[in-house]
Amino acid sequence: MRGRAQGAALHPGTVTLVGAGPGDPDLLTVRAARALMIADVVLADALVDDRVLSLVRRDARVIDVGKTPGPGNKTVAQDEINERLLEEARAGHVVVRLKSGDPFVFGRGGEEALFLAAHGVHVDIVPGLTSAVSVPTLAGIPVTHRGVSTSFTVLTGTARALDPIETDALEQQWIAAARTGGTLVFLMAMHVLDRVVARVVEGGLAGTTPVAIIQNGAHEDERTLKSELWRVVDDVRAARMGPPAIVVIGEAVNAIPVVTHPFDLDGRARIADDADAHGAPEAHVSAPQPAPLDGGAPHSAAIADAGVDSDTIAVALEKTDVRL
Repeated sequence: MRGRAQGAALHPGTVTLVGAGPGDPDLLTVRAARALMIADVVLADALVDDRVLSLVRRDARVIDVGKTPGPGNKTVAQDEINERLLEEARAGHVVVRLKSGDPFVFGRGGEEALFLAAHGVHVDIVPGLTSAVSVPTLAGIPVTHRGVSTSFTVLTGTARALDPIETDALEQQWIAAARTGGTLVFLMAMHVLDRVVARVVEGGLAGTTPVAIIQNGAHEDERTLKSELWRVVDDVRAARMGPPAIVVIGEAVNAIPVVTHPFDLDGRARIADDADAHGAPEAHVSAPQPAPLDGGAPHSAAIADAGVDSDTIAVALEKTDVRL
């Protein structure tokens, strides 16, 4: 198992864990794009953007192994994912396990790598931009800023099991992080936002501490809401926001107030500010949705919305020295 600093071709019977970044295909790494073009089989998470999946070869298979919490939603068990990866590798396929963000940041990539290595399957790692840092950056929020925040902590809002002991241990981590200071970044925490607020206040944060909720970060329908701890739960409810979203807590949220979305060059960002959340039942501006991909198969069309197709990317990659 290795994360390669220098390239070597992907081989049949191997698995590559690939980070897809936060969503926008412009933020995909060159190595990740090349891996998708080479793969015979791609096992993809639910949060991976369809425009990223459109880089996959037309004759390759894309298997949805996403986990979508909530009643009635499809969820593929981790054991089932592990076994499917092993099955595809043993069949002699070039396998890519595609995860949103980075495979080792709350992505269970380590569990999959250990399982495959224990069964004699070679595993490679392609890191990706973690949403914990890139999504706040895209929203104009620096997780560190001199004179404001010299550190940041990334936390999960989801316990490993629905067990009171596990849940309490997790919430004690939230309290400890609040006492440590700096910027707090919560992933997978929207369903327990009220508990997060209660625990970080217990840890010493003031009710007026700034909070940002960034929903669907780096996707076409991204929305950002800025609030304060004492009222953020009500603001989120008024703005009708929900998962997937990132919660950022700390003074860094307002460190650069003149910046709303520095990389939003075509006006696609949805900014829901405090006033909108309180004054309107839905604090966002409707945005045109990306055109549906051919035949409902996400890997069968070019990345039209990104302004470039997979053939163009392939040619560009051939001109680089980057190899998998």
